[in-house]
Amino acid sequence: MENSSDREIVVVTGSTGGVGRATAHAFARRGAAVALIARGEEALEAVCGEVRDLGGEPLAVPTDVADDEQVENAAATVEERLGEIDVWVNDAMATVFARVVDTEPREFRRATEVTYLGTVYGTMAALRRMVPRDRGKIVQVGSALSYRAIPLQAAYCGAKFAIRGFTDSIRTELIHDRSAVQLTMVQLPGLNTPQFNWGRSKLPEHPMPVPPIYQPEVAAEAIYWAAHHRRRELWVGYSSVQAILASKLAPRLADYYLAMKGFKGQQVEGMPIDGERPGNLFEPLPREASTHGIFDDQATASSPQLWLSEHRALLAGAAAGAAAGAAALARRLG
Repeated sequence: MENSSDREIVVVTGSTGGVGRATAHAFARRGAAVALIARGEEALEAVCGEVRDLGGEPLAVPTDVADDEQVENAAATVEERLGEIDVWVNDAMATVFARVVDTEPREFRRATEVTYLGTVYGTMAALRRMVPRDRGKIVQVGSALSYRAIPLQAAYCGAKFAIRGFTDSIRTELIHDRSAVQLTMVQLPGLNTPQFNWGRSKLPEHPMPVPPIYQPEVAAEAIYWAAHHRRRELWVGYSSVQAILASKLAPRLADYYLAMKGFKGQQVEGMPIDGERPGNLFEPLPREASTHGIFDDQATASSPQLWLSEHRALLAGAAAGAAAGAAALARRLG
């Protein structure tokens, strides 16, 4: 089925919380038809209402992205009900906040299957449809932690590193085949999402994102922008830039810094957890599903760095023009 209207057809995985939910909102505001993929049916119903209220056309497709057959069936349902997919956003993730020695193999496996293999399965389902049509855009939701791993999040960091390698590999294949299908990865900073409310945790105190903290709408706007521009990667927030460059330029120093600061820096002092917190690793927690987490008072709703990155061509042209003008003036004065 071809697109029955001028609406853009978008798939967003992990769409019931945090960045995924904010991304669904961002596309809905532009009038897109948004296929919402997540496990929790109750939360999916709520997001459908939000997408509709914002001017979009929602379609809820309950799916566990760790199951390749469910992902493939979801993609088929989207194209049958809405039309040919224009944009596929891989955002679904799951994690466990814990030292590796305190993490069970089944917990590590599940976090990897959702975060990494969920992205793999989503990408494969999108490519099966986009490559024959020679059009479409896949956006991988990454993290500064795909370059700079930190303590207490080994499962998440490992999955994000894997997504980056997987994405780079596919990109070379698409270039080789001269395909018009586009692939980009958006590297995000610490965000005020429910990940820190509903993620399984074995820490003594409540987990929190590494400051500075940004609102999920900052990430969502970056993802929307990346879906409509040619950019290999988009880094969001000065903290992402700093983390990525520090990992490239001084990895040993970054190791020692994080060893000293990374434990307390990821926990809310004075907010203890009474025993292990089960979280949403194996089952959805509909009551915790939301766009924002509990750090609204600490989170910023804008990123000057992101604006500069999105407008770098314009800024480069302005700088070149200024330099040319200065050179011409110098010649006259000389």
